[in-house]
Amino acid sequence: MKRTSIFTLLLTSSVLAMAQGTPVAVSLEAEAGAVKVLYHTYQVGATGYNFDFVNNGGQEILYPFQRFTATAGISDRHQVKFLYQPLTVVTGITAKESFNIDTVTFLAGEPVNVVYGFPFYRTTYLYDFIEGDANLSAGAAIQLRNASIRFTSADGSKRAVSQNLGIVPAVALAGKLPFDDGLFVGFEATGLYASSAFINGADFVFEGSILDASLRAGARIDERTEAFINVRFLGGSAKGTSEYPSLYWTQSTEKYTANYLATLTVTLGATLEL
Repeated sequence: MKRTSIFTLLLTSSVLAMAQGTPVAVSLEAEAGAVKVLYHTYQVGATGYNFDFVNNGGQEILYPFQRFTATAGISDRHQVKFLYQPLTVVTGITAKESFNIDTVTFLAGEPVNVVYGFPFYRTTYLYDFIEGDANLSAGAAIQLRNASIRFTSADGSKRAVSQNLGIVPAVALAGKLPFDDGLFVGFEATGLYASSAFINGADFVFEGSILDASLRAGARIDERTEAFINVRFLGGSAKGTSEYPSLYWTQSTEKYTANYLATLTVTLGATLEL
């Protein structure tokens, strides 16, 4: 984790240095709507069952989706965003066929409760390259994932749990184009593809990726408030064998895992300038 820790320290130091003696404009943003899981698979062990959450895990319907952001604008060019993104999908299924997760086998016809939790917290720094009302920004982000995947038989006799708390660095882009009539369009993208050997300074290969990209259109309601509609792709992947020492009983180490997720969301939201 050495390189990620250095990255975090540099980002924090830069933000604090810019904020000293500078007025800060704060805004709050919330959005709510629905998320559709497009593709989602999960495997534990090199020869383990590749579980399909959409076709076999009950994730074929729409689920509620929310997102909360606080933004601190420092001078006219710098922004720091603090995001909380809850994302937990709970389903109850009857297994179509027998499958194993880690060392636990669930039989065909057995009722199984499935929880896929992947909420995260993110801090992003952006620098605006354009003067005036239009915005084109680039920067970096630190994301704290808080993953919890649980398969439990309906009678509670069998359970497979995998949980992980970790830091994910990423690059960030954003843009906004306002019009004279108060309408605007914008985009945001945060993502990265890398291996742990490069990002975290680990001595083993573990591939991972994240992409959080959105397009929005909206209108200014008054001097302090904007409303918008937002379409977002949110996805990521993790593949490899973790060799970190086991710190928690729920973490599987020295086992190959592969997890791929792709979702699409549509939300309505509002931004309030304080």
